Amino acid sequence: MRLKNKIAIVTGAGSGIGWEIAHQFLQEGAYVIFSDIQGKKGDLVPDEYKDQGDFIKCDVSRSSQIKKMIEKTIQKWGKLDIMVNNAGVGALKGVVDEDDKGWEKVISINLNGVFYGTREAARVMKDKKTKGAIINMSSILGSVGLPSAVAYCAAKGGVEQLTHAGALDLAASKIRVNAIAPAFIRTGMTDEALKDKAFNKMVKTNTPLGHLGETEDIAKAAVYLASDEAKYVTGEVLHVDGGWTAR
Repeated sequence: MRLKNKIAIVTGAGSGIGWEIAHQFLQEGAYVIFSDIQGKKGDLVPDEYKDQGDFIKCDVSRSSQIKKMIEKTIQKWGKLDIMVNNAGVGALKGVVDEDDKGWEKVISINLNGVFYGTREAARVMKDKKTKGAIINMSSILGSVGLPSAVAYCAAKGGVEQLTHAGALDLAASKIRVNAIAPAFIRTGMTDEALKDKAFNKMVKTNTPLGHLGETEDIAKAAVYLASDEAKYVTGEVLHVDGGWTAR
C-alpha cells in the first residue's frame, strides 16, 4: 500500500474528484478525513473503511474553519501527512457579466480556500517535523483561457502560482507542494455544461485523446503525488488533460 498509515485530509470530498481521491487514498492504506461543506460520515465514508475514515464539516472560504479542522485532526491522529485542497465551485460568466458577488465567491473558495489549507497544513507539518505533501487542485484553465469563465480562470491561475511559491517556501522543511490540473472531467459540476451538444463537441475536439476524463484519472495522479514515489517532485503542476495544453 502506497499510503499506509498516512493521515490525509481531502477537502470537497463530498462528491466528484474529491470523493474519488479520498476513496483511492483509503484503498492505499491512508487514514482519511473527508471534508466538505455538507454531508456526514455515514454518507461519505464507505462502510468497509469506517474505522479508517472520518468526516469534518468545513467551509474552506473561512480560514478559522480550516484551522479548526486541522486541529481536530492533530488531536485525534497526532499528525498530518497529506493535505489535498480540492474544494471548489464552477462559474460561467465573462468579464462584462461577472458581478462582485460572483467574483468574490469563486475567489474565496477556489483560491483563498487553497491558500488557507496550504498555510494551516504547512504550519502543523513544520511543527511536527513531518515531511508532508500538499496537493492543490488547479485546472487547465489555470494555464489557458476560456470565454465566460473569468473568475474561475483567475482563481486557478492563482492556485498555480501559489503552488510554485509555496513549494519554494517549504522546500527546506521537506514539505512538497504540487498541483493537479485536470481538463473537463465527468462530475456533477460539469454535467450541466456537457449536456450542451456544442460545448461537449468543443471539449472533445480540443482534447487530443478525443474523450473526457474520469474522476479516477485525477485520483491516481493524487495518489502518486502524495506517495513517496514523488519524493523528488515539488512545485509542479501535473496536467491530466488528454493533451489539451500540449496543443
